[in-house]
Amino acid sequence: MITIEVNNQQIQAKKGETILEALNRNGINVPTLCRMEGFSPTGACRLCVVEVEGKSGLIPSCSFPIDEPLKIKTHSPRVIRSRKMLVELLLSNHPDDCLYCVRNGNCELQDLAEELNVRERRIAGNKSKASIDQSSPGIVRDPAKCVLCGRCVRICEEVQEVSTFDFIKRGNKTSIATSMNKDLNFSNCIHCGQCIMVCPTGALHEKTNFDVLLEMLNNPDIKVIAQFSPSVTVSIAEELGIRSGKDISGLIINALHKIGFYKVFDTAFASDMLIYEQAAELVDRIKYKGNLPLISSCCPGWIKYMEQSHVDLMENVSTCKSPQQMMGSMIKSFYAQQETISSEKIFSVSFMSCTAKKFEAQREEMTHKGISDIDLVLTSRELLKLIKLYGIDVQLLDEEIADNPFNTRSSAGKLVAASGGIAEGLIRTFYFLSSKNEIPDYKITKLRSSKDRREIFIDIDDSRIGVAVVSGLKHANKLLEEIRNGRDDLHYVEIMACPGGCINGGGQPFCNDDKILKARLKTIYDIDEKEGLKVAHKNPNLIQLYEKFLGEPLSVKANSYLHTKYSKRDVLL
Repeated sequence: MITIEVNNQQIQAKKGETILEALNRNGINVPTLCRMEGFSPTGACRLCVVEVEGKSGLIPSCSFPIDEPLKIKTHSPRVIRSRKMLVELLLSNHPDDCLYCVRNGNCELQDLAEELNVRERRIAGNKSKASIDQSSPGIVRDPAKCVLCGRCVRICEEVQEVSTFDFIKRGNKTSIATSMNKDLNFSNCIHCGQCIMVCPTGALHEKTNFDVLLEMLNNPDIKVIAQFSPSVTVSIAEELGIRSGKDISGLIINALHKIGFYKVFDTAFASDMLIYEQAAELVDRIKYKGNLPLISSCCPGWIKYMEQSHVDLMENVSTCKSPQQMMGSMIKSFYAQQETISSEKIFSVSFMSCTAKKFEAQREEMTHKGISDIDLVLTSRELLKLIKLYGIDVQLLDEEIADNPFNTRSSAGKLVAASGGIAEGLIRTFYFLSSKNEIPDYKITKLRSSKDRREIFIDIDDSRIGVAVVSGLKHANKLLEEIRNGRDDLHYVEIMACPGGCINGGGQPFCNDDKILKARLKTIYDIDEKEGLKVAHKNPNLIQLYEKFLGEPLSVKANSYLHTKYSKRDVLL
């Protein structure tokens, strides 16, 4: 440890760590726009500058390593003047539309202006005339609000290895754009929304369709039916004044009923359906020597990436639709028939933690006889806005259960919110389908680690089954290359585009605190620990659905409603 002096107080620093890391660890906050936890520092924004005795210029604390005792001033008049000037320069060409901006009240640039007491415009800059890009079904780009922090470039390149964004031009003409500066929908963007999660301003945000929903909710001839994903219910509590990570499924159901939704279903029921179908698909592929490993298909970001970059492995990918699409399909078929409602009179809405779900819902393959499985997708953030718009205080509500006939789920259906959850639920059902016995230990600890890549081998009778789990497409690429090179000990691979899975999806509330993500994850695992129904194949309403409508997993009817196909996508790389 090295003793350094900060603002006339001595603190301990680790040799080799940066000044900013030492300051943060000791409770001293220094502003920054370009820094991202876990990434190598760039020092691009210069907001984190500090005074270091013996240095003539101000030093970027995010990139300056400590290897000797230092005397540092973090908030001297000179430092504050420098930071304030930088923020004023950013504001000089930033749009003056904070009151109308989607990030109003939750904008890092706005917070910095408040923190540095910027109260007047001292610098008149040229406002950007860049047009808003609304070509993508899930993500809106507003280049005029970009502060060139580079976070979107780095998350897309270093975590996802998609590299949709990059810096173009030079000097004061520098901007961030897609390949050949084309609209987002013509790029290789997979719509995962991780760029939105790291963007400090409103330069990137999800595309919303509130007006369509409000119109439908007030149409007496339309039955508006909602579903919500397992990850949503453990992710929005803190935004509603409830303990971080608490599962508020019952409160969300009540709130959606009060808003005016005709029926509210839990997508975890469809997660059970996915697990059952995919486990049967794996049994079938092993038995009839189909393409192995079977690769998961419920992450639409991964599916689009596969169609662009891993077409040679397309036959390995499961044909199962995602839980969102399975539920949408059942609402407009089985449920509509049971209630004698025309499917054309149903407006199906899903609340998801994922911006790529907006893209998925619009895929041509996600229709049945010309009718879309899902009519509208809203993110967790949009659900919060909807609840606030209708003036609902969820803390005063009683819990309700989801509506029939999709009101039961196993805890395995809830596990899909976390990376490794689909694989864990699938192993439980695959074990039963293969051996006719329940798995001895439902909890598969090796799949619950925080590593981005996990593997486990399970013995079932005389067979040894290999399962791998990856989150973040960088790690997926490495595993897929191993499979291409002849690795043959894996039978099932779960891939999630977003690091950590759906609890960290691109449509979730903005969160810079790992503790909140861990709280969400803990809640998911606590649910699995406490609840009695732990396997998808014992879900009573799911069993009834197969008896009354689908027949059995992989049946002709199940294939018609629950399975899909993929195709190669040619995009600008």
